[in-house]
Amino acid sequence: MAVQISDLFHRAPAKRAFTGQCPAHGEVDMSEVEQLDGSLLVRGCKRCQWEALHLAARDSETYALAQRQALAERTTAALIGAGITPRFADATFDGYVAHTAQQRNALSKCRDYAEQFPSHFRAGRSLLLTGNVGCGKTHLASAIVRTVVADQCRALIIPASDVISLARASMVANSGYTDRDVVLHLGGLDLLVIDEVGCQKGSEYELALLHAIVDRRYQAVLPTVLISNLGVDGLKAYIGDRALDRLRQNGGMAVGFTWSSMRTVA
Repeated sequence: MAVQISDLFHRAPAKRAFTGQCPAHGEVDMSEVEQLDGSLLVRGCKRCQWEALHLAARDSETYALAQRQALAERTTAALIGAGITPRFADATFDGYVAHTAQQRNALSKCRDYAEQFPSHFRAGRSLLLTGNVGCGKTHLASAIVRTVVADQCRALIIPASDVISLARASMVANSGYTDRDVVLHLGGLDLLVIDEVGCQKGSEYELALLHAIVDRRYQAVLPTVLISNLGVDGLKAYIGDRALDRLRQNGGMAVGFTWSSMRTVA
């Protein structure tokens, strides 16, 4: 059976249906819907929301509230589908703690990349976030994804290990997709953020897969963000000159995270 490749990478929020009581409509179908932080939120009566959106006066608070709820649901679904995890549910630029000049520089460059994404998109301009663990690389990358998703872009942040695992799973009989499908899908997103590059074994297959994705996006002039705990030289040794060169084309930028871990020790 064929598989929708997008479903493997862009999951929908989890839902739990149940029967509830509505003051206006009596016994109705309701649901709890997954939120970005992993919690479940009761959605309420669907008939009430439909009536508020389609029958209430456009200048009424009832209509405005229903609009806000619908927008919040779409935004949450889009962010979950873009790979934002509960760990980084609150990851924003304003929430990034920057005490030193280096940290403020990293924050400024990542914020600028997100805010100027339309021009970076047109140029296919990529971004490398490299350096020490615990310095907030994934936090800032998640904030970038959050910003571009709000502008209706198709984006995804995903660990390199998940990309490789899903590609390898295509080799199982009757998987319904191929590793080429993986490359084609990831190669066509408006923005792809690959996290934890260099944490893998670096086998011939793994590197060939990463190269194929980077090359596909390079040929399509699409931007890629790579995150690695390796320095630029270490990343170059891992993915090779050719892949790194393509990520640096058209003014591709690099931000080094060279300070000590910012994570607190319990």
